[in-house]
Amino acid sequence: GHGVVGIDNMNNYYDIRLKVLRRRLIERAGATFIQGDVCNGTLIGRILREFRVTHILHLAAQAGVRYSKINPVTYGEANVMCTIRLLEQAKMVKPVQPVVLYASSSSVYGRNASIPFKESAITNKPISIYAATKLATEHVAHAYHSLYNLRVTGLRFFTVYGPMGRPDMAAWMWAKNISNGEALTLYEVPSSDGQGELLRDFTFIDDIVAGGGLG
Repeated sequence: GHGVVGIDNMNNYYDIRLKVLRRRLIERAGATFIQGDVCNGTLIGRILREFRVTHILHLAAQAGVRYSKINPVTYGEANVMCTIRLLEQAKMVKPVQPVVLYASSSSVYGRNASIPFKESAITNKPISIYAATKLATEHVAHAYHSLYNLRVTGLRFFTVYGPMGRPDMAAWMWAKNISNGEALTLYEVPSSDGQGELLRDFTFIDDIVAGGGLG
């Protein structure tokens, strides 16, 4: 097998206890956990050198579409600037640059009405700050590949759910509502018949892990 090193800043965007539990499971599985920030280029450079990293799976980001309207600057810093700092360090690794996989998002498709979505679809009209920052990371990654021949692949995740997922995700919120005998909050958009409808794709975490491994 391969050695695994994980880094997370353990911020308080949601209950820190869930992150601590994840950390314990990661360490129990034999991985090395470092509490730090991907935006810290010096730290990332040291990790890449000391652990002789050959592959990077970049999942660090500020998630959540609704919160991006409240605190947009955080999204620009966490999703765009931190990705640039990470790729800056990756490009300087010698003699062989690490392979980079990073998390983009299905949100980049915006109001694209062509279903099913395609990688070749035009994605120049994001409808949230979150989507705009994830689209920006795709352009940044492409630039680093073009300029420095860095091997970079972006994965557009569709609403990932599963054990120990983020508590602000719909699946967890609905489960909590049902357990407490409360009504569910449904979000609808206007449709051609005026009734309103909402379609959304969900992806189980095991499928994301399998796809990431193939990437």
